[in-house]
Amino acid sequence: MEVEGVDGTALTYDVAGDGVPLVLIHGSWGERQTWGFVVPALAESFRVISYDRRGHGESTAPPDGGTVHDDVADVVSVIDALGDGRAHVAANSYGACIALRLAAAHPERVARMVCHEPPMLGVLDADENGKAIADEERRKLAEVRQILERGEYAEAAEYFVERVALGPGMWSELPPPLQQMFVDHARTFLGELRDPDALGADLDSLARVSAPGLLTHGEQSPAFFAPIVERLGRLLPNARQRLLSGTGHVPHMTHPDEYVPGVRDFLLE
Repeated sequence: MEVEGVDGTALTYDVAGDGVPLVLIHGSWGERQTWGFVVPALAESFRVISYDRRGHGESTAPPDGGTVHDDVADVVSVIDALGDGRAHVAANSYGACIALRLAAAHPERVARMVCHEPPMLGVLDADENGKAIADEERRKLAEVRQILERGEYAEAAEYFVERVALGPGMWSELPPPLQQMFVDHARTFLGELRDPDALGADLDSLARVSAPGLLTHGEQSPAFFAPIVERLGRLLPNARQRLLSGTGHVPHMTHPDEYVPGVRDFLLE
């Protein structure tokens, strides 16, 4: 099924369960199917809406791909069409950046949100130590971009998995279908890297976010995610933080039995 996003983009989605709407926003390189391990359990408590972001999975995208602002507008379209104008949101990685921007720009659309490890490097720029961390990650992403600009999509995907998101040696641990999913979305990720606002942060807007939020990070994730979550936790007025023991950057895929109860309990408070 499809809903029309901004600029006529066709966003493909699935719906499972009944009750209060819960929109799931996947991260970079991914698609709605990455939520497959948690949808059945979440659908016992919510009307779960998982969709492919523009340029991902079965959704379309204009030639230029769009910006993070287009992604936010797309979520508004999804919530308005399928969630009666207001919904809970659970998001992972870059999807969590989109969720945070959504809550800041459209507070009336978000009831509660759960955000796992948003790579919102802009929140680290306020002091010297944080900026040094952010600049190192930007350096790595610049190298990913150079590889992508050469059209070496598999090499860029492997570099990203091992140097940025999951850790050394993790590319070979991914099943071939997951490796192919990364390669298939390489061009869309290049579009994200070309967007100057993608990983930025409007601190004043975030400080006015009213929706209750749960910010999580994994014990085994790359180290730069922890300070981002910690600083967002201090910045957002109604947010709490939680360390997910034994997990990494994609707990909804690797540890669904641990991920679901935390999400469900927070959203049902």
